[in-house]
Amino acid sequence: MRPITVQKCNHLGEKVWQYQGEAIERGASWVCLTARFARSDVDAGYVVFRRGDFMTEWFYSDRWYNVFRLEDVDDGRLKGWYCNIGRPARLGGDMVAYDDLALDVFVTPSGEVLVLDEDEFDALQLSDGDVAASWAAVDSIRGAVAARAFPFVTQDATASSG
Repeated sequence: MRPITVQKCNHLGEKVWQYQGEAIERGASWVCLTARFARSDVDAGYVVFRRGDFMTEWFYSDRWYNVFRLEDVDDGRLKGWYCNIGRPARLGGDMVAYDDLALDVFVTPSGEVLVLDEDEFDALQLSDGDVAASWAAVDSIRGAVAARAFPFVTQDATASSG
């Protein structure tokens, strides 16, 4: 495993958050890494993010979303998948950066899809192209979940993203 820095940027490309992970696998257009939730506990209503929760994260340079598989810090129980809708990631040797567009999708272990933060997304006043690509990404996630396609599977989270 190699250390990797993740930079979350806003819709203007300005860095707003940075954290460290460990790159565990790479493909031509993606990187998979692991990280721990390092903030104080957050009850989002649909899931509780706890300090130390384990995340396996996939960032793609050819998709308008990333995926975080979230597992409980105490017992490793799958809590679900958190997907950030954003512009395709910029992948470097030891760095990943992406522009978060506020719209999010949470997928429960049973496959329920929750679309989140539509009001924040609407407030960004994005270009028509960015809006269309973002909603196409939501549709793509819904389709992958319905098909139980990788990474929306409950077994081995570290397999290739194909």
